[in-house]
Amino acid sequence: MGQGSEKFLEEVNISSLVDQFQGLPGALLPLLHAVQSRDGYVSPSFVPAIAEGLNLSRAEIHGVISFYPDFHTQPQGQHLVQVCRAEACQAMGSRKLEAHVKKVLGVNYGETTADGRVTLEPVYCLGNCACSPSIRIDDNIYARVDGAIFDQLIADLDRIEGPLVTREAQDSVSQCFYLSQDTSALALAADAVAQRLLDIADETQQKINLERTGSRGMFYLEPLLEVDGDQGRIAFGPVTAADISGILTVLKADPSIHPLYLGLVEEIDFLRDQHRITFARAGQIDPVSLDSYQNLGGFDGLRKALQLSQQGIVDQIKDSGLRGRGGAAFPAGIKMQTVLNSLSEQKFVVCNADEGDSGTFADRLLMEADPFQLIEGMIIAGIAVGASQGYIYLRSEYPAALRLLNTAIERALSAGCLGENILGSSKNFHLEVRLGAGAYICGEETAMLDSLEGNRGMVRVKPPLPAMKGLFGKPTLINNVLTLAAMSSVLEAGSEAYRRLGTDASRGTLIVQLAGNVKRGGLIEVAFGITLRELVESFGQGTATGRPIRAIQVGGPLGAFLPESQWDTPLDYDAFTQIGAMIGHGGVVVFDDTVDMAAQARFAMEFCAVESCGKCTPCRIGSTRGVEVIDRIMANQNREDNLILLHDLCDTMEAGSLCAMGGLTPAPVRSALSHFSEDFRNHDLGEQGNA
Repeated sequence: MGQGSEKFLEEVNISSLVDQFQGLPGALLPLLHAVQSRDGYVSPSFVPAIAEGLNLSRAEIHGVISFYPDFHTQPQGQHLVQVCRAEACQAMGSRKLEAHVKKVLGVNYGETTADGRVTLEPVYCLGNCACSPSIRIDDNIYARVDGAIFDQLIADLDRIEGPLVTREAQDSVSQCFYLSQDTSALALAADAVAQRLLDIADETQQKINLERTGSRGMFYLEPLLEVDGDQGRIAFGPVTAADISGILTVLKADPSIHPLYLGLVEEIDFLRDQHRITFARAGQIDPVSLDSYQNLGGFDGLRKALQLSQQGIVDQIKDSGLRGRGGAAFPAGIKMQTVLNSLSEQKFVVCNADEGDSGTFADRLLMEADPFQLIEGMIIAGIAVGASQGYIYLRSEYPAALRLLNTAIERALSAGCLGENILGSSKNFHLEVRLGAGAYICGEETAMLDSLEGNRGMVRVKPPLPAMKGLFGKPTLINNVLTLAAMSSVLEAGSEAYRRLGTDASRGTLIVQLAGNVKRGGLIEVAFGITLRELVESFGQGTATGRPIRAIQVGGPLGAFLPESQWDTPLDYDAFTQIGAMIGHGGVVVFDDTVDMAAQARFAMEFCAVESCGKCTPCRIGSTRGVEVIDRIMANQNREDNLILLHDLCDTMEAGSLCAMGGLTPAPVRSALSHFSEDFRNHDLGEQGNA
């Protein structure tokens, strides 16, 4: 075939794909994802056809492709290997893993091996923070990876991963088993456990049911195998495939004699000592079983909302004291009221599911364990403010959540719980998942709106607020996953029941993700007011390495590093503000006494330089200069002058940045300087501790 014929076929292929996205609002990112999914990259030769089909300029197309790390304009390796560089993984030795990976593959980040098999890239959080260090190979995430495990994964690189291991429910079974399909469980080989369980059952002719649930959030026990017992579900964990034969044997006699036996699931102290509201169903049911969801109270909140006026729903949220769980902690009811009061024929509800902070995975866990709860919360919010269309902006690092959300949306539509005439009412609400493309800054609400509209994720100047002029210029309610999910809980139990929990300014439950160098990592939901020390010592039980804790970072990569003198601070919004810290999205990353805090401060500036949208100078240039200044301090070059310069630089970033990306990056830097100044003295740049 001649070159002319090949070019013609190429143009036909891209044009037919573009045609499928014409008329779709904000179509560019979905189209680019489709092209890359099909071809492995976005060929520059496709740009003219994309521009013509979507009525955009070629410059706009090139600008969007170049902005997002996920999009490539050249062929990549047969496999994509990504090493997580987030703080939670650093706390467990990811820097050493990075060096090993580069040595084994013989490439640096952004390069492809000579044989074309592997392209290596960094990733700045995989949401697997309680099981670090983590890596991703294609669409599969692997947990607690060290050099030896990585070597084995590379040796098995061409082994094809099969679909989720499961089995349809059967009648007259002898035993019912439950095993999580959560990302972290799968990263710890839960599918191998499932396959071994089914294989032995078949070999011994036992009729069993295996239900793949979400996770309970006790990631230190994953894979957690639960079994129906006389008094309730009992559990074994963490289980490997090799343990299954022994577990099946003891189940016929006395389960308690097995070394992995944990007793009744609800009596495991990590779970028993929590007060679960938002995560009440997590880990109990098949996440996309609509019947199971409704049997446990699902859509009861929506049914109650349908009996109220729009103002009545908003008043319930206001009276509950619910505050935004995405980081800013703005009162959710006030934001809803603003959107309700904004006059427009078209309004939107947008769920910010771009959960990119190191140490956070609660959004992911809920979307994978109880996606109908998020859907219900968004419908309630839409009815309340008068919006008929919703979008879930999901980060691309969450492929399992994408699959489960789309399945749940399809089933809710089929059952009449979503779409037109919801539950037989006159209310309508439609919902769509949109995938991000690897840009952390799109967690900032206005950058996310730009991304949803098909643009580069650039932070917008406020005012106008998105509540008055947001997505496509229309009033838009933006909340994160946990905030919207909590709305269903508020409507189900009533605002007063929710308000009774917590402290004066921090109502309801606090959702914390315990990660990094911690013995028992996982998700914790308790009333506001518990101290950081109680959280880490009682739930976490110290470090995974057994060494003393030295620092704790709360609130993600923009949060301060807290020394022991601040660990008795109650976890509520006001108390943390008073010590110059923030709860943020509830990520808690633990570091032991081998951590190099100068290296962590440097990483904070480096992360900002990598992830800045580039719109404002203090963030874009300040972070780059910050890395250079810290390098000079660590190298003992004009130390005192550079320390003064670093503080001045932090002042400028705080005062002059357009959003929290640049404005809060100085927080981890200043806290490291204030509380761990010794790490900045006589520093050898080649020594980074276990970070």
